[in-house]
Amino acid sequence: MSSLKKWMTLGALTPLALGISLTTINAQAADKLLLKTPTAFPSKLPAVGTPVVKLADTLKKTSGGSVRMKVYEPGKLIAPSEILDAVSAGKVNSGFAASANWQGKMPAAAFFTSVPFGPEASEFLAWMYYGNGRQLHQEMYDSAGYHVKAIPCGMIPPETSGWFAKPINTIEDLKGLNMRFYGLGANVMDKLGVGTVQLPAAEIFPALEKGAIDAAEFSLPQVDQLLGFNKIVKYNYFPGWHQQASMQELLINKKTWSKMTEQQQSLLETACKSVVADTLAEGEAKQFEVLATAKDRGVEIRYWSDEILSAYQTAWDEVVQEKSVEDPFFNKVWTDLKTFRKGYDIWEKHAFLPRNVSTH
Repeated sequence: MSSLKKWMTLGALTPLALGISLTTINAQAADKLLLKTPTAFPSKLPAVGTPVVKLADTLKKTSGGSVRMKVYEPGKLIAPSEILDAVSAGKVNSGFAASANWQGKMPAAAFFTSVPFGPEASEFLAWMYYGNGRQLHQEMYDSAGYHVKAIPCGMIPPETSGWFAKPINTIEDLKGLNMRFYGLGANVMDKLGVGTVQLPAAEIFPALEKGAIDAAEFSLPQVDQLLGFNKIVKYNYFPGWHQQASMQELLINKKTWSKMTEQQQSLLETACKSVVADTLAEGEAKQFEVLATAKDRGVEIRYWSDEILSAYQTAWDEVVQEKSVEDPFFNKVWTDLKTFRKGYDIWEKHAFLPRNVSTH
């Protein structure tokens, strides 16, 4: 329609009709939402960094463009360590990260990323969506005074347990090592004599190369390969006892969330659920090929001995007991998760084949 015809059409409207028309236009404009979203993970890293990109694409397509997300790479707008504070203060209206990043501020935060010795992804999601997981996740932020709405928005399958320059045959071999480690697993390694440090993805390879750290764990085999760890350290250990599943989260500023329409809120929740499913599927599908070709890259795949796994478990039991005494909310989350897992164990023992039974 030409500009002249548009004005002629508007001119033909009564004052009342014209007012209603302009109100409708303004309402449609007000309904549009742009989420400026700094992320803690480089977007090129599969299953780790790609979820926020998939989320942005899903929101744009399913909303017809009325909900858009602009993703900022780590450090481009906000440093990964500052995402929670920035979203809470309204400096940005959203952020994408993992809650374990904030365990220095809230000890229980690591539970909503990963838990040493389980649960695996299906059980983790069962607790989050149909147990008390989501309620506790939000309560943690609210009680600590953070003005954010937290939405689960990614799920990564088991990670590797770490990369080492030399074989680790006994617990004694770990003592004195400096290692990049993450989440509650870092507390376990500390207890066993390892000096741990949390480094973002981009800083791990340079730290290994310069000898600032002796070993590192980060993510899935596919991701670790892209980051080039195997060029420096050759012994890759399994299983990832410290992160059998790893959840990511979308944080929305509370004022932004309250101003969103019910439809927009529902769209974000639904889009994040689709990203959770897609991330888990992508992560599971792309690891076996990396392991199958590990020898070609000079990598030796190793599995922790029962003795070392038992030592990790014992240290974890000590860590969780100590932290439960120190922090009431940590104890609240741990007690709830333990209760859920005890119930889930009944189902698991009846429903699933033992891991050592081959179906092929």
